[in-house]
Amino acid sequence: MKQLQKYFFLISLLLIFTNCKSTSGKLSDPEINTGKEISDGALLDSVQKKTFNYFWDGAEPTSGMARERFHEDGVYPENDKQIVTTGGSGFGIMAIIAAIDRGYITREEGLQRMSKIVTFLEKADRFHGAFPHWWDGETGKVKPFGQKDDGGDLVETAFLIQGLLATYQYYVNGTEPEKEIAARIDKLWRAVDWDWYRNDQNILYWHWSPNYAWEMNFPVRGYNECLIMYVLAASSPTHGVSAEVYHEGWAEEGAIVSPHTVENISLNLRYQGTQVGPLFWAHYSFLGLNPNGLKDKYADYFEEMKNYTLINRAYCIRNPKNFKGYGDDCWGLTASYSTIGYAAHSPNEKDDYGVISPTAALSSIVYTPQYSMQVMRHLYAMKDKTFGSYGFYDAFSETDNWYPKRYLAIDQGPIAVMIENYRSQLLWKLFMSHPDVQNGLKKLGFESPSLK
Repeated sequence: MKQLQKYFFLISLLLIFTNCKSTSGKLSDPEINTGKEISDGALLDSVQKKTFNYFWDGAEPTSGMARERFHEDGVYPENDKQIVTTGGSGFGIMAIIAAIDRGYITREEGLQRMSKIVTFLEKADRFHGAFPHWWDGETGKVKPFGQKDDGGDLVETAFLIQGLLATYQYYVNGTEPEKEIAARIDKLWRAVDWDWYRNDQNILYWHWSPNYAWEMNFPVRGYNECLIMYVLAASSPTHGVSAEVYHEGWAEEGAIVSPHTVENISLNLRYQGTQVGPLFWAHYSFLGLNPNGLKDKYADYFEEMKNYTLINRAYCIRNPKNFKGYGDDCWGLTASYSTIGYAAHSPNEKDDYGVISPTAALSSIVYTPQYSMQVMRHLYAMKDKTFGSYGFYDAFSETDNWYPKRYLAIDQGPIAVMIENYRSQLLWKLFMSHPDVQNGLKKLGFESPSLK
């Protein structure tokens, strides 16, 4: 009898051990369906790991790059499953670095993926060193984002370079194969001709096309998601721009400062075309740029982006259009899929369609940790409708009973990266420590505890 009890005891231990491992030998996601409340740390880990998998298991296989979108139903518009995104891949690269550090994948697996991505970028279409918005992941040929948007996209390029420079710092003092990847990344970085995209003016232009030249005619002024583009343009050691391009172009000689109040919360900057825009404006530039203590003569960026986030939350709690589900545990308006197709949801009645985008509140965790965790817990409680193979789905509407099982790279990436920055500041530490970035920030007159 004792032998039989011992046998069942050993079998039980084996089953417990097996269930705690994933197929690759890593710790699996925490079990949430046990009826027990999960800790904040375990929930963050589960969400980060699932979201990272968008860029790992869900990557386009030939290039290793991030697919623009992923639909769990397998139905894609224009049969574009192989289309990869420049900016979303930059975010995904940062998520992969965090995954290596967390032990979700091995360092060797991460290096292999980075090598595949860098090899693709070295051969893919570029335009004066800048990358397009989309490529065909199988061929590296540009996939036009619009009729005249078939060339360089300097904003998307900045998002990708942001991720590559963080990766450079992660590898530059590593093994010989890691140093080799860092050196190849450095060549890609140095090849971007930021100065060309001035179009001979003291401002940066978003697009240039070999077929339509500057006809897109989009000079970039602040404030929006493009701060990182100006920082990198000033940081380039080969094709850098002067500080005047930032101050005269982006900041419009100080006109970017426009103190105003929304939802009884103060903002200091002028937001192009609106009093306050979608929440991704507080995320994309700050995946690498550490907003904590980051200041220039125009703003204290942590305080500005925290208030920007709090306005979004306050609007959803006030809920002037009486949409179902809005509240202190369900807020967040940003650009995402929508009941009307795709929309830049914002905290005003004109741009609010009753659609909550999980990335909005979750990627704001670095600004509003307690409030963002409230949303994360609420969304996870309704996970049967909101959570899938790659984390939280892109958007939903309780009012319209609309729960599409779709993902967008540019929305998934900030979730994984900002969770890691909240937990360890890893991506901030890497990006902000790059010598060229340090030089660029100093050139533009920034203050930061990260500056040496």
